[in-house]
Amino acid sequence: MKVALVYDRVNKIGGAERVLLALHEIYPDAPLYTAVYNPKGAPWAKVFPKVIPSFLEKFPFAKSHHEIYPWLMPLAFESFNFDEYDLVISVTSEAAKGIITKPKTYHLCYCLTPTRYLWQSYWEYFKNPFWRVITKPLVVRLRLWDQIASSRPDTYIAISQNVAQRIKKYYQREAEVICPPVDLKKFAPKLYTLHPNPYSQKSSAYFLVVSRLVPYKRIDIAIKAFNKLGLPLKIVGSGVEERKLKRIARSNIEFLGQNLTDDELLQYYQNCRAIIFPGEEDFGLVPIEAQACGKPIIAFEGGGVLESVIEGVTGEFFSPQTPEALARVVKQFKDERYKPEECRKNAEIFSKENFKKKFKEYILRCQAIQHRGLTKRV
Repeated sequence: MKVALVYDRVNKIGGAERVLLALHEIYPDAPLYTAVYNPKGAPWAKVFPKVIPSFLEKFPFAKSHHEIYPWLMPLAFESFNFDEYDLVISVTSEAAKGIITKPKTYHLCYCLTPTRYLWQSYWEYFKNPFWRVITKPLVVRLRLWDQIASSRPDTYIAISQNVAQRIKKYYQREAEVICPPVDLKKFAPKLYTLHPNPYSQKSSAYFLVVSRLVPYKRIDIAIKAFNKLGLPLKIVGSGVEERKLKRIARSNIEFLGQNLTDDELLQYYQNCRAIIFPGEEDFGLVPIEAQACGKPIIAFEGGGVLESVIEGVTGEFFSPQTPEALARVVKQFKDERYKPEECRKNAEIFSKENFKKKFKEYILRCQAIQHRGLTKRV
């Protein structure tokens, strides 16, 4: 069986990219098609036998700022030819589902979320009334194309029940749920690893944020809450909001950037009191990684985290989504309430082995339906 993988853009590392790496382990010969490819921002992609970008990457700044060309994304993915493949798997939160395949080529969409800025997060992305009016004609056209594109995959897999509900609401398609994987060998409590611990007991008194610094992650809520509390907060990550967030942060908040080694990130996980997770995510791998390291989560009560954190056992929720609500929960946080072994046990549900097993079983079911001569769409 000849397989190809498709992804929106290959220019960073995050949860979706880890899904692609797990799929590469299942299909090591599959090439990766994408709108734009930036090798410097995505060194992980070197494991693929071939990364095939579209014409879009030749446009100015497209490799690093693809978002300035939203109207070209549909054309970029429709320009690819998949006639030689038996199976194409698109991993997408935007336009990659819009590829065009012939009837003999099975198209499975692993959907991270329906396109955020067109649907569920439209008002967050277009807060400015003037900008909203100016972009309205483009948004209307992109919504129309997105609806058409959503009918092209033969089947959908969603990363969470939360996303499956959105797929049903916005695309009128059913989706099976297979949650993204976490590497349990890489993320583990101290007692599972041989890494020396360079931290003193005093330095372990911090809370931790691991996130891209972009608006929908709501890191501003964490900063405002910890400004008020005066407790140590370390932030791993970078993004378009970095300067803004640094301006409002007080001296008890430390920005560590994104260029940490795997060992450094692991030790920050292992030595924190808890992970702060203030945004509403489609699923969220950071809470799983933290639990794999034996650490609890303090998260906003919404989105995919409701499927991955057990309240009172592996973490706590806060609501509403405000600095004041988060500060109240952090103030009442008791370290002794949470057992590392319980956190680890919950994380093991999301192992890479489980992900690969479920994914392969799903593909076999789809192939069986095709061989019986039934409709492709399931």
